Amino acid sequence: MSDDSLQWPQTAPPAPSPYGATPPPAPPHAAAPAGSGAVPSSGYPSAAPAAAPPAATAARPAQTGPSQELRAALAAVRAEVSKAVVGQDAAVSGLVIALLCRGHVLLEGVPGVAKTLLVRTLSAALDLQTKRVQFTPDLMPGDVTGSLVYDARTAEFSFREGPVFTNLLLADEINRTPPKTQASLLEAMEERQVSVDGTPRPLPDPFLVIATQNPVEYEGTYTLPEAQLDRFLLKLVLGLPERDEEIEVLRRHSAGFDPRDLRAAGVRPVASASMLAAARAEVAQVQMSPEVLGYTVDVCRATRRSPSLSLGVSPRGATALLGTSRAWAWLSGRSYVTPDDVKALAHPTLRHRVQLRPEAELEGVSTESVLDTVLASVPVPR
Repeated sequence: MSDDSLQWPQTAPPAPSPYGATPPPAPPHAAAPAGSGAVPSSGYPSAAPAAAPPAATAARPAQTGPSQELRAALAAVRAEVSKAVVGQDAAVSGLVIALLCRGHVLLEGVPGVAKTLLVRTLSAALDLQTKRVQFTPDLMPGDVTGSLVYDARTAEFSFREGPVFTNLLLADEINRTPPKTQASLLEAMEERQVSVDGTPRPLPDPFLVIATQNPVEYEGTYTLPEAQLDRFLLKLVLGLPERDEEIEVLRRHSAGFDPRDLRAAGVRPVASASMLAAARAEVAQVQMSPEVLGYTVDVCRATRRSPSLSLGVSPRGATALLGTSRAWAWLSGRSYVTPDDVKALAHPTLRHRVQLRPEAELEGVSTESVLDTVLASVPVPR
């Protein structure tokens, strides 16, 4: 099942505040709730028209916040990625949300659905550094984090950085390496630093681990432990393209497209790390009413009571759903979160944080169907 819920809405949400509550005050440089503008070709919602100032301040010049510019930049990122990757718009949306939340992503898909190309193109569009590690059974922790190397000329040990010192780290087939090496990423993912010989070394900002795994071939693999799965903000499922999309892939290759030469494909930087930092600051100002907070908690608590699950969503998972919902609301042009935002991000945020009972698996129950049942059973605030 692909993440079709991460498609941008075709119309912007209405301006009235949700559930009859008084709308929260707009933070500095935050956009007003969107009107009913049309969606641009990038698939991102169009910018909301500026609201009329109150009568007491009508004489003051209207302030234009950076939200419109920042959302336009992220929309341009999505357009740049589409120059090289066809039919994975939902995955691009999820990666952008992870960058806004400073989270990490687990990509799952069969071989050949452009997982590696997607990450390389995203880094090129954001002008970020990226490195790739092919995880194998003989990969050692020092091969990822770096190690101390003896320099015969100075008779001293010096630290040689590993591939983890980058902005976007592609951990390819992470489930093919032993748990010892998988655990070497835990500190980097959670603390954003690497400790070697007792010395902590900070990682660049932004830092995002994008790990891939093959869902159909488990021979010779090591299942990721729950402690590490919970460190991933999102789990995105990359499905096979539709017929028209696959025809477009072949058309591009027949026209000379080279996935190793993104510059020839026209991919160029359209955003930067500073823009991401500014966007993260605005996402942190997105408001969440007590009703929606309660709804988010109720959804997570319902997974703990599900008879089909042996492991429900932890409080960390609820916090992750809060963050991704706020990022989705900001990308949709709103300064507040609605229950629809929570529903849209529930599957990619929670699917890897729950565990099916063996008897439920034997009956053909899937994690996706359990989450659908949970979302249908929890009352939505009005």
